[in-house]
Amino acid sequence: MNTSSSQSLSDSTSPRTIIITGAAGGIGRATVHLFAEKGWRVIGVDRAPFGEFPPRGIFVRGDITDPAGLDELFAQTRACTDQVHALVNNAAVQVAKPIIDTTVEEWDAVMTANLRSVFMGVKLFHPLLKASGQGAVVNVSSVHAVATSKNIAAYAASKGGLLALTRAMAIEFAPENIRVNAILPGAVDTQMLRAGLVRDHAGGGSLQERLENLASKTVNGRVGTPDEIARAIYFLADSEQSSFMTGQALIVDGGATARLSTE
Repeated sequence: MNTSSSQSLSDSTSPRTIIITGAAGGIGRATVHLFAEKGWRVIGVDRAPFGEFPPRGIFVRGDITDPAGLDELFAQTRACTDQVHALVNNAAVQVAKPIIDTTVEEWDAVMTANLRSVFMGVKLFHPLLKASGQGAVVNVSSVHAVATSKNIAAYAASKGGLLALTRAMAIEFAPENIRVNAILPGAVDTQMLRAGLVRDHAGGGSLQERLENLASKTVNGRVGTPDEIARAIYFLADSEQSSFMTGQALIVDGGATARLSTE
């Protein structure tokens, strides 16, 4: 793993610390910047480069599907703090293929990135979350966990599994005052969403036409922005705003799942 930091993290102040996986993606990047603006110390990790990371934060370039990569992330975190107040499990991969065309290797890659990495990461960072006295885990699931479409089965299954894992963790970690919730974004304008438009669920035509058609399927009549999802993640991570929430699934989809598909 490569590490970049704008300054030392072991100064005299003690801001709340958050770890964000998939930090270089659309939702991850927006979440990094929001928490930094709110005064949190942000530790981000991603396989892709980030660029200029917020001051007082640290970016670790690495692969959280690799146990050695997670160990390195933990070591970098432990070197600067003995407490973690929030862990946002945002990293994910998507395979957009029919079930019969999806290989075992592709299926396993999706499950490893979207589900197993959360299991491993939470186990690893549990002592630091417990030490904070008010830890929070936010698992970034998807509306595909509750209502899906064709040619995205592996992704939907992994996100559905993440909901079950969220509930299990919430029950087990409650005695240690660690809350665990999931957020389920709908159509959000990210690179992953645009790449997934190769499926015909949003109709044909140009990329812009497909985006517009997808937007028309929401009650709000538009797709979401990464900043909107970041603010919902902040709500779930902040112990002052969501202190009585745990084991819950918060859908943020512009009302898409509120409308009957037959209408």
